[in-house]
Parts: sequence; C-alpha cells; structure tokens
Amino acid sequence: MIPAGLADRLCAVDGVVAVALGGSRARGEHRPDSDWDLGLYYRGELDVAGLRAVAAAVADEGVELTPPGGWGPWIDGGGWLRVGGAAVDWIYRDLDRVHRIWADCRAGRYEVGVQAGHPLGFYSCAYAGEVAFCRVLADPTGELTALRKETLRYPPALAGALVDGGWEARLLLDGAGKATSAGDSGYVAGCLFRVVGVLAQVLHARAGRWLVNEKGMLASAGRLPDAPPDFARRAQALLAAVGRTPDELAATLADARRLTADVLG
Repeated sequence: MIPAGLADRLCAVDGVVAVALGGSRARGEHRPDSDWDLGLYYRGELDVAGLRAVAAAVADEGVELTPPGGWGPWIDGGGWLRVGGAAVDWIYRDLDRVHRIWADCRAGRYEVGVQAGHPLGFYSCAYAGEVAFCRVLADPTGELTALRKETLRYPPALAGALVDGGWEARLLLDGAGKATSAGDSGYVAGCLFRVVGVLAQVLHARAGRWLVNEKGMLASAGRLPDAPPDFARRAQALLAAVGRTPDELAATLADARRLTADVLG
C-alpha cells in the first residue's frame, strides 16, 4: 500500500535522492500480509523533520522516525508506519556508502558486521543486492536507476571471495565438536545456524545470485541449480533437532559435516 505520489513527496525532502520499493514485494515473493519496504536513498544531511511531516500526513497514527544510525551500524534507521492498515517500513540508505560497497563488491571485498535483526550478521554486499532487486519509484537524477543497471551483473570477484569464505563452516563445526561432550546445545545450535548461513552464501555466490538477508535463505539456496539434493530440508533438519545429549549432538554434527562436504567438496 504505497499512496499515490508518496515517493515524489519523499524525494522533495532535503537529502533524499531516490525512493525504491524493496523486500519481498519488489522480488515478487511476498505474501498478502507482507510489509511494504521503502528504501529512502539519501546523501549528506537528511531532513528527518521533513520526513516526519510527510509521515504524519500519510500514516494511520503517530510514528517516530529515527535519525540516521538510529537502528545500528548497517541498517541506517527509518520508521515503521501503518498506512491504510498495511505495514509500510521506511528504511534509510546512505547512497554514497552504497556506492562504496558496490566498489568493494566489484573488487571482491565484503564485510560481515553485527546488526540488530540480523542473526547471521549483516553482509555488506547486501546493499548492492538490494539495489539489484529493488523497484525504483522515484529517482529525479537517475542515479539509483543507473546503479541498479550495474548491479544486475553479479561481480565474479565477489563470488570468488564468498566461496573462499566457506572455510568458516568447517571451523565452526570443529568448534561445535568440542562442545558436544558437555552437552552444550546452545553453543552447538549457534554454530549450526552460522554454518548453514555460510553455506547458503556460498551457493548463492556460485550461482551469481544476490542474497540480501537470512529470511528464506535456506529455501532460496535449495532452489539453486548447484545445490546438493534436499539442501533446504537437510539444513532445516539440523536446526530443528540439534539434540541435548552428547550422542545426539554428535549425530547432528555428523549430518552437518556431510552437508558441508556436499557444498564445499
């Protein structure tokens, strides 16, 4: 539910360069109850007071918008609105930072940072993937549209770097193995979540497909042409029944090692 003219009104606020629809609705993977995610790409000083005025005019009720950085180091900030009864999220993106991350992607560099709401960690290359998947709603200068065209080609150097990063899965499994004798289910479960996340990144990178967050990553990875048979089911099974006793944990880790070997070789 995006009110007519809203994107243009947002672009009229100082600092806002472009507005795009993102998330599952931009990718055509949404459910009827999925949120509407609006990416507000800005540069320099962002007029948050101006944004609040626009929000007050369209939202069903009062809403608080954060300043840039209000939600952590990677999710710049924004606000959660209800518009016509639908959830409409405004999410800030520093356009200059997005350009820098895109340059890193082309050079085969990425970061994984701590970010609230991202249990796997925030992969910096997600910024470029968001642009590639987005639907541009307002872009007076054409800058975001041009960047989107560039990001449609997945950088081979980034693919190589993410595939090389798959070594972490085996390191995590070795660490989890040391916790099995103590029956430390929590530590093993944490390691396994990251293992399957790293494997999902590897599979997407090999296929040249952007992976922008953890939601649906296992199902998405399982649909890729080079995924091992039943990858999604096997990965979900690891997390669904980690086990409690040393023997149960050891059996789960054995399954995880087999899945890792099937992905990494």
